[in-house]
Amino acid sequence: MSFEGSYLGANDRISPQAIMECKICWTPYDPAEGDDFRQVEAGTAFTDLPEDWSCPNCSGPKEQFMVLEDPGAEALLEANRIKAMTDRLVADFTEVYHAKMRDVPIVNKTLHVQAVGFRKSGDVILGVLISPWFMNLVQLPDGQDWSALKPGEKEVITYPSGEYEFIHNTRELIGGYKACSLFSPMGDFSKQSDAVDVANAVMLALFDEGNRAETDRQAEIRAAREEELAAVEATEAEAEAEAPELDAAPTRRKVITGGLAAEADAQEAQA
Repeated sequence: MSFEGSYLGANDRISPQAIMECKICWTPYDPAEGDDFRQVEAGTAFTDLPEDWSCPNCSGPKEQFMVLEDPGAEALLEANRIKAMTDRLVADFTEVYHAKMRDVPIVNKTLHVQAVGFRKSGDVILGVLISPWFMNLVQLPDGQDWSALKPGEKEVITYPSGEYEFIHNTRELIGGYKACSLFSPMGDFSKQSDAVDVANAVMLALFDEGNRAETDRQAEIRAAREEELAAVEATEAEAEAEAPELDAAPTRRKVITGGLAAEADAQEAQA
């Protein structure tokens, strides 16, 4: 279906909020009101009207309607712009799958490459990329030149829910991008819809400050565990120093080195 005089008939430039007007009798169709005459419920976009719908006043066909007002046009154009970027991202990693990853054992062949929830966030485009072998939070540049990013370089980026480590990389179709690993491999997902649900949940949780406490708590637990391990190391060292008569028993150093330490000590004693 196309609309005469409306964006040259480009349906993808007309948002669900577009108010259309019959160019024969000037009767408007407002999706917020619907059409009582044809029992079309309020909230029905013009593009979702039945194919046989016509002007309730003059019976003019849908093709004779023009855009009177479109409050959602700017948002639609933004969405189309982001979709063009993510389409290149998906195409790039789909090519990676077919060229290099298809027969790799860790690949979950029930999944496919899909971009989920991408939207403008600050000065970047942010979303989740699903593939058969990973799920990553991905940042794409929004007008910036990221061609000089060094693959493998790490960057900590802060969101309301906490701090996340992103790794820089570049690809042929999309250029520079930044990725934070969420899942790899993807064996826990039995179907694509489950992965999509998790990706959407990630995009919500990322901006929820209520999750920051959990993130900070994880850091505290990690630090406390490192302190415990350090204390165990110190205790073992003191015990070995205070009990030289037990030298014949396997020490921690000997266990770790597989006996090489004992051979070195014997060689030193003979020298």
